[in-house]
Amino acid sequence: MILPIHVYGSPVLQEPTIPVKENTPELQELIDNMLETMHGASGIGLAAPQVGRSERLFVVDVSPLVKEEPGLPEDPLVFINPQITEEGDMDEEYEEGCLSIPDLREYIVRPESVSVTFLDRDFNEKHLEVDGMLARVIQHEYDHLEGILFIDHISSFKRRLMRRRLKDMINGKVQADYPIYTWENQGA
Repeated sequence: MILPIHVYGSPVLQEPTIPVKENTPELQELIDNMLETMHGASGIGLAAPQVGRSERLFVVDVSPLVKEEPGLPEDPLVFINPQITEEGDMDEEYEEGCLSIPDLREYIVRPESVSVTFLDRDFNEKHLEVDGMLARVIQHEYDHLEGILFIDHISSFKRRLMRRRLKDMINGKVQADYPIYTWENQGA
């Protein structure tokens, strides 16, 4: 089932998540729904808060980028209770966007590589050392689990330039090519 994606202004996007305690049928259904939602929105990553959930969980599918960056995984990845254990010494700037902030993109500086420990969808513990685009996507989605949005990494000057568009999102004046949930439209 495709779930509506929460957009900027929804409180769940700014709250830290809660660790997943057990592998349940409900968790597996959430993972399937998140993958379907991410693919339906043409995204390459989606975190639980983006669909209004507080679980410490995100999904990634960078397969559309394999031609540009050979060696990327061609199957979706599921990260349950991830922990970034190490960041590389080199930083890299790259333009990022977010399904929760439609039509806004900005250059963000992040470590070029990271090590991450997590549980996969079968609750097997995994450890990955990644760089390039996969490292960037993991860091972006990991930030969502901490209540951090990519625009939190930009200068206050650049945020001021975006203020009107962000205020429009808060007020429900936003459109996307996928189902969205705006806090304003829910009567809050």
